Amino acid sequence: MRIFLAPMEGVVDHHMRNIISSVGGVDICVTEFIRVTDHVLPNKIFKKACPELDENSETPALYRGAHCPVRVQLLGSNPSALAANAARAAELGAVAIDLNFGCPAKTVNRHKGGACLLDETDTVFDIVNAVRKATPASTPVTAKIRLGYLNRDSYLRNAKAIEAAGANELCVHARSKTDGYQPPAYWHYIGDIRDNLSIPVVANGEIWSLEDFKRCAEQSKCSDFMLGRGLLAKPDLALEIKQYMAGEAFNPLSWDEVCAHVRTLFERNCQSYPPKYLGNRVKQWLFYLQRQYSEAAELFEAIKRERDEQALRRALGF
Repeated sequence: MRIFLAPMEGVVDHHMRNIISSVGGVDICVTEFIRVTDHVLPNKIFKKACPELDENSETPALYRGAHCPVRVQLLGSNPSALAANAARAAELGAVAIDLNFGCPAKTVNRHKGGACLLDETDTVFDIVNAVRKATPASTPVTAKIRLGYLNRDSYLRNAKAIEAAGANELCVHARSKTDGYQPPAYWHYIGDIRDNLSIPVVANGEIWSLEDFKRCAEQSKCSDFMLGRGLLAKPDLALEIKQYMAGEAFNPLSWDEVCAHVRTLFERNCQSYPPKYLGNRVKQWLFYLQRQYSEAAELFEAIKRERDEQALRRALGF
């Protein structure tokens, strides 16, 4: 069984990938999407989204000394441009190319990217096919979809097209774009996809706990899973699932341990982002963590409007 850390745009940057994967249980990470229009992007764009390209496409060893492979995700609607950029990413050392057909953001969809393409199965096929042909056979090409755009009618048609186009793997978020992130997730649709495809299928959506994982596994029939918001709310969720499957005892992270990771994220953000954005990603993480830790809710309330570095440091316990 493999567990993926989801490529949450604006949240899961290379610092977050490093921290979450180091807690344990995560096997594969995927970058935030790289937007492709009609030309090949400069190398610096790929390395900004995926600094791990200079580290054998793995997260650096942190805390537990574990390295985690990182896939490069591309988003766009131009098959030839996506193919050329996929080839460039592979040249730079990407371990796999992931194609985003799932982003529900209005701005992205308005510019013909992400989930809106699920209404254009031929375009989805052309993109995957072009990328597969442009990249080395040794570089996996994977895709992520939702069940559909305005409704869930296209899920099987798109899944079959992606396999026929040569993808090595498919991740399915068990909701349509219209469903957004509102519960429930319709995991049984993923089970239908898995019954009809021969490539690996990864289940994603609304897995917040071990009990959610068990229900998702039963309904989706999958052995691989992608965790997003659930893993941000409970950073050791992947580890808990892995230890449950292995029949091992699980010792949850304490708030003190989690808060140490929050401080690490803040320190690294200070080095990576302009002062006007200082603390933004820490606040985003605390927003999710408060679902699991009451202390995170208190800390979030204390700093949510704060921008001064020294005040943030004091609140975070430096």
